[in-house]
Amino acid sequence: MAAAEWFENWFDSPYYHILYKTRDESEAEGFIDQLLETLSPPAGARILDLACGKGRYSRHLASHGFEVTGIDLSVQSITFARQYEQDNLSFFTHDMRQPFRINYFDYIFNFFTSFGYFDSEKDDIRTLRNVAAGLRPGGTFVLDFFNSVYVINRLTGSEEKVIDGILFKIHKKVEGQHVIKTIDFRDHGKTRHFEERVRLFLPEDFERLFGAAGLRILKTYGDYQLRPFHREESPRLILVAQPMH
Repeated sequence: MAAAEWFENWFDSPYYHILYKTRDESEAEGFIDQLLETLSPPAGARILDLACGKGRYSRHLASHGFEVTGIDLSVQSITFARQYEQDNLSFFTHDMRQPFRINYFDYIFNFFTSFGYFDSEKDDIRTLRNVAAGLRPGGTFVLDFFNSVYVINRLTGSEEKVIDGILFKIHKKVEGQHVIKTIDFRDHGKTRHFEERVRLFLPEDFERLFGAAGLRILKTYGDYQLRPFHREESPRLILVAQPMH
């Protein structure tokens, strides 16, 4: 049995949800509304929320009347999300490295840096090939990643946060081609350690990976207001792509 990868342990931990519960959801939902306005999906379009977490954004998409499916590796997150299932919203525990549905979705969205977690680039290409296979002809893939240059230039080092009486000590560093965030704390007398490791992909890396997976990048945006991408200044790297065939 292979050791669990960092994201399997961390995303299924209750502490992950404690640490990130203060995230500003209104900005995220504003981004999704802006994206829908720009893409203009037809009524009833089939949308896949790839790495959907607890399904908040899947629910937001479903509220617009689309047929939404959310998938995520975290059993805990999907168990939570399933309480919100309805006629046009369903959730499944699934590893994005495995094919899901073929020639099925009009849109596949991968929001908020839910990519670049794997040790092997083969897994990244495998994931993107599954995306290409999952889209109907003329379907659209949107990948929302951080802008690696922006992140490297503004790396914060160390910070401490107290949430629900737990003191989280967080440290960020660049190591090789990854940004690594370590999270250390004590709870119920036990010392705990988790880490997040995300690959620092540049636009040209995505160009290569998407090409290898049969996807063509059509547009690049640099923030949640969908302004143009600038290599040094943009906080995000948002890619809009379609299958080549």
